[in-house]
Amino acid sequence: MGHDPNFKYQVMLLMVIQLGLAYAMQNVSWPFLFLVAYTIGGVINHALLLAIHEISHNLAFGHSHALHNRIFSLIANLPIGFPMAISFKKYHLVHHRYQGDEELDADLPTEFEAQMFFNTPTKLVWVIFQPFFYCLRPLFVHPQGPLPLEIINFVLQFSFDALLVHYWGYKPLVFMIASSLLGMGLHPVAGHFISEHYMFTKGYETYSYYGPLNWVTFNVGYHNEHHDFPSVPGSRLPLVRAIAPEYYKDLPHHNSWTKVIYEFIMDPAIGPYARMKRKAMKTRIGEEKEE
Repeated sequence: MGHDPNFKYQVMLLMVIQLGLAYAMQNVSWPFLFLVAYTIGGVINHALLLAIHEISHNLAFGHSHALHNRIFSLIANLPIGFPMAISFKKYHLVHHRYQGDEELDADLPTEFEAQMFFNTPTKLVWVIFQPFFYCLRPLFVHPQGPLPLEIINFVLQFSFDALLVHYWGYKPLVFMIASSLLGMGLHPVAGHFISEHYMFTKGYETYSYYGPLNWVTFNVGYHNEHHDFPSVPGSRLPLVRAIAPEYYKDLPHHNSWTKVIYEFIMDPAIGPYARMKRKAMKTRIGEEKEE
């Protein structure tokens, strides 16, 4: 339990590197910009997205400093290019509490997605455009009114973007947004979106990943461990598995996110429909209480 005191410094280092790269993109060619955005920027911004995931569980400053965590998430959001930190927290905590609920869990693909993206070509399209489905799905599955902090998130982010364009030009902003979108699509680190809850083995709805990309994603691959102990920081999730191996060693798991993406696209038995789905709760919940 508790928080990792080194985590916030790791996040700030990622921010400095990404903003430094954005500054360096001012006068490069467009092909080079998108190449760097995919190969380097995509990894960094995806790491920042997963840092915001950690912060949503109050793991930057601990549960006794909720406001500190929210403010830090707004700051970590800046290099991503578009506002998402506060909205992510709101919907992500619902995912933990009502996993697989057909109306409440916005992580669950919609009926439209399951019917439209069912074979190899269409699933490839779905993976490429996954960031758009991931970001827009909550607005259709479980729409909630904006929180005051969400409005602040929007104002702060777009103000930062405007200042960036004013002083550095458009290319650095395009680089940051491209890094986020490319890193969430057909990209090795984005394999965790699929590996976590898609049923590669019938009857198992959550899977861990124990490969090397955990080093650049705050151990998000330890997903069974995370769902069992969401208040444990990512840096300590391997210790959870080491302490209680009997609970995890026999569970199906993944060792390659690239393989996960390949199998998802190529295997006709796996697709957006390969999820554990539960009937909706009788009473819909409202906004989640701040933690």
